[in-house]
Amino acid sequence: MTSPGELERTLRENLRGEVDFGAAARALATMDASNYRRVPVGVVAPRDAEDVAAALRICAEAGVPVVPRGGGTSIAGQATGIGVVLDLTRHMDALVSLDPAARTAVVQPGLVLDRLREAARPYGLTFGPDPSTHSRCTLGGMIGNNACGAHSVAWGTTADNVAELAVTAYGGARHRLGTGWKGAPEGLRELVTGNLAVLRTGMAGDFSRRISGYGALDALLPERGVQAARAFCGSEGTLGVVTEAVVRLVEAPRAPALAVLGYADESAAADAAAGLLEYGPLTVEGMAADLVGAASGLPRGGGWLFVEMRDEGAARALVRAADAVDSVVVTDPAGQRALWRIREDAAGTATRMPDGGMAWPGWEDCAVPPARLGAYLREFRALLARHGLRGTPYGHFGEGCVHVRIDFDLASRAGIAGFRAFSTELADLVVSHGGSLSGEHGDGQARAELLPRMYGEEVVRLFGAYKDVWDPAGGMNPGILVRPARLDENLRFAVLPATSFAGEVARCVGVAKCRSTGPAGPQVMCPSYRVTGEERHSTRGRARLLHEMLAGEVLTDGWRSREVAEALDLCLACKGCRSDCPVGVDMASYKAEFLDRHWRGRIRPLSHYLLGGLPAWLRLIAAVRAAGAVNAVGRVLRALRVPGPAGERGLPRVARVPFTRRWRAGQRPPADPAPAADAAPAPLAAPAPAPTAARRVVLWPDTFTEHLAPEAGRAAVTVLRAAGLDVSLPAKGVCCGLTYVSTGRLDRARAVLRRTLDAMGDVRGPVTVLEPSCAAALRTDLPALLPDDPRARRLADAVRTFAETLEECAPHWRPPRLDRPAVGQTHCHQHAVLGDAADRRLRERAGLTGELSGGCCGLAGNFGFEPGHREVSVACAEEQLLPALRAAPPGAAVLADGFSCRTQIARLSDGGRARHLAELLAEGLAGGPSAGPDHGLPEGGSEGGSEGGSEGG
Repeated sequence: MTSPGELERTLRENLRGEVDFGAAARALATMDASNYRRVPVGVVAPRDAEDVAAALRICAEAGVPVVPRGGGTSIAGQATGIGVVLDLTRHMDALVSLDPAARTAVVQPGLVLDRLREAARPYGLTFGPDPSTHSRCTLGGMIGNNACGAHSVAWGTTADNVAELAVTAYGGARHRLGTGWKGAPEGLRELVTGNLAVLRTGMAGDFSRRISGYGALDALLPERGVQAARAFCGSEGTLGVVTEAVVRLVEAPRAPALAVLGYADESAAADAAAGLLEYGPLTVEGMAADLVGAASGLPRGGGWLFVEMRDEGAARALVRAADAVDSVVVTDPAGQRALWRIREDAAGTATRMPDGGMAWPGWEDCAVPPARLGAYLREFRALLARHGLRGTPYGHFGEGCVHVRIDFDLASRAGIAGFRAFSTELADLVVSHGGSLSGEHGDGQARAELLPRMYGEEVVRLFGAYKDVWDPAGGMNPGILVRPARLDENLRFAVLPATSFAGEVARCVGVAKCRSTGPAGPQVMCPSYRVTGEERHSTRGRARLLHEMLAGEVLTDGWRSREVAEALDLCLACKGCRSDCPVGVDMASYKAEFLDRHWRGRIRPLSHYLLGGLPAWLRLIAAVRAAGAVNAVGRVLRALRVPGPAGERGLPRVARVPFTRRWRAGQRPPADPAPAADAAPAPLAAPAPAPTAARRVVLWPDTFTEHLAPEAGRAAVTVLRAAGLDVSLPAKGVCCGLTYVSTGRLDRARAVLRRTLDAMGDVRGPVTVLEPSCAAALRTDLPALLPDDPRARRLADAVRTFAETLEECAPHWRPPRLDRPAVGQTHCHQHAVLGDAADRRLRERAGLTGELSGGCCGLAGNFGFEPGHREVSVACAEEQLLPALRAAPPGAAVLADGFSCRTQIARLSDGGRARHLAELLAEGLAGGPSAGPDHGLPEGGSEGGSEGGSEGG
């Protein structure tokens, strides 16, 4: 066998695409969305079919296996690395053509399904199969697994919707498959002719979801038209590489309606599903109460069927015919999307058990004939109980296909033995009901070992002969489907240490919602991935690198890993994954832990001391009353374009009089617009008297409000008092510690937080935090860093946003009517941790219409000020925020409660400065500028300025 170095050189010399045998590339391809892990030799991103042929020829000559890989969302291990991994997503992702008249499209294998669907939508067409991963799965992967999805009741599997395939075999030979023997490899016709009886009688479970093994092999029978392209579907990369496909499109319903039927329990729903097929549904999806929890919009019941019909009339007719406990018909597209999101996120949400434990794939998609589904589920639940296991079934009840994640112990020897015993018994149970071990996702390594139990030895030998016709050297994805590895080998958990951090990293199961883009993509998660498109910048990619760092086989430098550091360098710590990821991966926390250990005992980057220590620096500036001098120096550095944060982005303008100093001097917050940063303090005025028996609230003087934007604090006091609340401040200085957390100085963060808890004393009443990043840090980082201090949980529970405070403490107060459109940014930490429901309601009551931008502003505290980040920072703002600002109607208010968001808007937009919601309401109370068009202020014209900042404080 050729050495890896020689192979890499040969591939580089003969391919136009990228060839990467580095540690990071290999680490990113060790796993898919399964329980398995295999380490590749290297990764190749072919540019076209010529590159694919060259790579397969060179690898065959070197005796190195090849694994084709699309979105990496396979759940049975078939897309894990071994030998050379072909990444078909980087260049071979084109929609070559679309013919609306013929209802066909020509696609490359790396094309994401949603891109095809978006292109077909203007013609009233769609691609029928639609897995829940439609926003990131590729057509090549769907062909490889014979993917199905929710609409297969109406439109069938991928194999039913493929007309032709261009395939390159190991060694470089090319084939064009369609109907008939033309283009098929030599020997295939003879193999079929010699095994007609086996193909006619041995292919068990002849129903729509028979996906296991080479389940479409009987499509080569003469009476079935010798459908060579169909037979290739579901081969899981073991026969060859698809380089192009002609797929069929179907007519999309113009106004589909969703009938949600409630039943007493899951079994009752399963029993009813088969009886609904005669009404011509597009989907019949089933879920139980232990998956959906308290989801809104569902009718009464303990189990539900989601039945999509072509129009409202058909849906209501179905409801009348169904014997359901309760029902609802949803025609509003937004309402339908909200309900379908529950189903689409199930692959992730089913991974989390109610007690916080994790459940895993492995038996994700067994299928039985629909009429047998109810009986099968009852026996399946009993089997789980006998083995002491838990899982939450859901799935395509109309076709008898059940998804489930089970809380296997895949780390200990006893747990793995139990996993094997359960797998064997479950295979027998599925077969006893005439079912298929895989009903959608393929067998991979997870179930291929058990195929003889389903098909018998004779059919399995035929599978082996079929592979040998295509791949006589055995170089295509070995160990998968034919002559497979054991189902309890190559488990990804076996290489991890038994630590809590390793358990958190293992939480990422690879469903890859973080790789979604476009309208179906996450609101916030992975802004840097959405800019670069590189796997290492996705939440999944970073989790995989951390996994391999802990394993120590591919990445060997442990916590000093350069590869992990580089991948995390572009993590904005937006926390979007905490809410957008179906399993709640929290990469911001993982990054903080990594930086803490990575730099332990070493001199850190200067930005960690300057930006990470911003609260301390600002306190020092305030103590020596040096704000004017610091602002002057900042102006000079920026004018001279001195390298670094000061010259590239400008230092934050520091307020001459900190918020709490003015407060404690007894000055009443003015209703006028804030004076310039270097202006003299406003004239003294007597403090406003506290309302009689008013509800007391504590206003948290975060670093930004204190030193950089005191106008937001003064405005908040004005509004809270107008709402009849008694406002007080902590007696001593406080800090949420976020800047220390975000730069990985966790011991320093703990010390700061302990002093804060001492300063706060016994917290009574709500604590109103104006800066979303600080509120999020107090809610989540504080109790996580000080889990043994009961005061931490009490303070975390007391934290309220500005809008939450008004809604909770002054529910009958009416805000001033501003009656104008609003644009701007919902802070990413608010989206991820706090939620913005109260803000939306407050804006609505104030007459502020329109939606704030999702995504991330791109500044993200210290991120946007650090060297080398400006380009990505600006690109993140261009992804959602800046286009929304440019499209704003005349007179729109620009809102952003986060100081970083306001800073980014001031720097990158042409409009006026953004303001905190409290500022707009305060001006409305005074009849100020918010009652009319927002002309904004010159850059830096506010007391704190909007020129720079860093999250935390």
